Formats: sequence, structure tokens, C-alpha cells
Amino acid sequence: MIPRYSRKEMADIWEPANRFHIWFLIEAHACDALADLGVIPKEAAKAVWAGGDKPYTDERIAKIDEIERVTKHDVIAFLTELAEHIGPDSRFVHQGMTSSDVLDTCLAVQMTQAADILLADLDRVLAALKKRAIETKEAICIGRSHGIHAEPTTFGVKLAGHYAAFKRNRDRLLAARADIATCAISGAVGTFANIDPRVEEHVAAKLGLTPEPMSTQVIPRDRHAAFFATLAVIAGSIENLAIEIRHLQRTELREAEEYFSPGQKGSSAMPHKRNPVLTENMTGLARMIRAYALPALENVALWHERDISHSSVERMIGPDATVTLDFALNRLAGVVENLVVYPENMLANLNSLGGLHNSQRVLLQLTQAGMSREDAYKAVQRNAMESWKTGKSFQNLLKADEEVARHLQDDAIDALFDLGYHVKHVDTILDRVFAEDA
Repeated sequence: MIPRYSRKEMADIWEPANRFHIWFLIEAHACDALADLGVIPKEAAKAVWAGGDKPYTDERIAKIDEIERVTKHDVIAFLTELAEHIGPDSRFVHQGMTSSDVLDTCLAVQMTQAADILLADLDRVLAALKKRAIETKEAICIGRSHGIHAEPTTFGVKLAGHYAAFKRNRDRLLAARADIATCAISGAVGTFANIDPRVEEHVAAKLGLTPEPMSTQVIPRDRHAAFFATLAVIAGSIENLAIEIRHLQRTELREAEEYFSPGQKGSSAMPHKRNPVLTENMTGLARMIRAYALPALENVALWHERDISHSSVERMIGPDATVTLDFALNRLAGVVENLVVYPENMLANLNSLGGLHNSQRVLLQLTQAGMSREDAYKAVQRNAMESWKTGKSFQNLLKADEEVARHLQDDAIDALFDLGYHVKHVDTILDRVFAEDA
């Protein structure tokens, strides 16, 4: 997590001030529940709130760090500093709890906070994609498979496909958020030996979580693995769209490009350059986000009821994955919102191969006219390859081919080169993609 690729709202979730505040809330809510159960005095629970519910300033954080340098234990350092603010009633804090009750429940809160921001980010991306898809639904362009001209589509259809992917990603993130939003206040090995399960239920309700059905000393890490895997899938969708834009911005195509702002410079050496730096950056960020999924998957396997091999991993990937994805999604939304589209270049590129994109339609029409599929394929391919090599009109070559002419008249061949044929169902596609929104 570095400032260059960080947005404050997301980065703040992982700052010590937020983390310690959540730790305090967990301990204070637990004290309330313990007081209601008669385990600790009610006045003690009130004292915890009165003395401890104060901002975690730089001075307080520095004091906790100073204590940890001696104790070599972050939760004990936190509790020691907290006791200084509460006084004698601090002896009732952390009753029957273990450190992981605090750490894992806090991580669940932080990850749900992060998920909420990411969901809002996805909403911005979705809104941008939908708007631009509708705007460009009639901008006809060549579809490519293997990077080679295939058949016509429209730029709006392309964007609608990416919209559908990010809509699926939003659904996945909602499910991952629900999966990770669990609370564990169950004691040293998850048996509630020294704390009543009702304390966990109370803390969970106060923090917007659900009680973890089966914790050991920790919340099972398959939940975390699913969360980070979901972030990785979202990153894959970011890169998929970023690469499409990068390809279309190539000089030979120039069908779409990132907005180039006044005063922007593309190269220190070549003043003419307009490079796709934002989408290239997103491609790199996507690689990092995907990389965080692997250690999260490896964290699933812990020794017995718990070890701490997962801990160092999560201290890194929790902030880094969410902060980086938050940045990348907002950068992507901005690129889509400001994307410059060149329909005239799209049409020129589409026509550059002399109508070869109609080869399948000619093939099908020849089979309808009585040719075997094999013979029809050979006849169409023969003329297509001639057009490819010589630049001659595919349409005219077909008319001059005696075998083709025996089955199709010139006017029938001309009718097969109607561009509108390929895009007649664009509205149907967009209606399907945006059906839920309606």
C-alpha cells in the first residue's frame, strides 16, 4: 500500500486509529453483555465506555507501540494502554476472551467496511459502462477473435459485455461480504469455556456481523480466501477491459483512446505520443491484486485450532488488496467516463478487408441454395484468401466465381453485404444486459 495508488477513505480503514477503535468497541460491547449476564458489575461496563471511548490520537498510538516493544504482543499492549484510561475496572476487560476474538472480529469489520467502499466503486464503474454502452450502441465496429477480423458488432455491445461482467462481480462481492462478516468471541479454542455464547451474539449484533457458527481459536480462513479470490476475479475483469482499450488505442486502429488532457505529455522524447498509460497502469495493478489471492488460499490450512502463519500475510494483503482495487476501480470508472470514441475509424477498419466479414453469411446462403457445406466452405474460402492476398473486392470475386454464380445471382450476393444484418439484435442484447436495472 503506497500513497501513489491509495485513496484516503479506503486507506483509513487500515490505519491504527481505526483498528484500535474497533478493538475498543469489541471489548466494550463484550463488557456490556457480561454485565447483563451478571458476570461483571454494570458500573464496570459503564466505566469502560466512560474512560476508554476516546479518539486514538498519534500520542495514544505511539504509547501502545512503546508498550508492545516490551510485551512483544499487540493486544496486550493495547489492553495495557486502555487500562490507564479506565482505571481499576479495567480488570473486567477481556474477560474469558483470547486475542483472536479481538483480532478476527476486527478484521471482519475492516473487510466489510472495505467491501462497502468497493461496492460503491463497482456502482460507479457500472453506471459509466451503461451510459457509454447506450451512447455507442450504434457505433459499428469489427469484432475480432485471435486479434483477427471476425464479424461486425458495435462498441456499445462491447461495453455491455463488460458491464455484465462487473455486474456479476458485484454479486460475487456481496456474497463474499456476507461470508466474511462473522464475529468470534469464543475463547481460547472456540469452546466458550470461559465466556457465554450470548456475549458473541451481542457483540456481533452491535458491529453488524453474524456469530461465527464454528470457530476454533480463529474464524475459518476459507472465508477470507473466498473474499480475496473475489477481489482477484474483479481485478481480472479490470484488466480485460483495460487491455481492450489499449488494443483499440494502437496507432494502427485508433478506434478509442484514453482522454488526453490539456498539458498532458506522453513521452519525454517524442512530443507526438499519446500513450494508454492509465489502462497500462490498471493492468499492472490487476496483477498485484490477483497475487494476493494465493497467500489467502494458503492461509486456509492452519495447525490444529490455530497458528499465526496467517497473521503476517493478512496484515499485508488486507490493506494492499483492498486499497489497490479501490484505486483501480476508480481509475477505470474515470477512463470509461472520459473515453474518446472514433466511430469513423471503426468503420474504416471494418471495411479495410473488402467485406471479408461477410464470409459466414455467404457460406450459409450457399448451403441454403443447395451446395454441400464442405463445397460451400471451399468456395468461400478460396475467394476470401484471394481477397486477403490481393486486396480485391471479396464481393466482386464471388460474383466472378463460376461455382458460386451457379447458386447465387449478383443481386443475391449484393444483398449478403448489408452491414445492418450483423447488428439487428443490438437492442435485444442491451435489453437483456440491463434488464435488472429496468
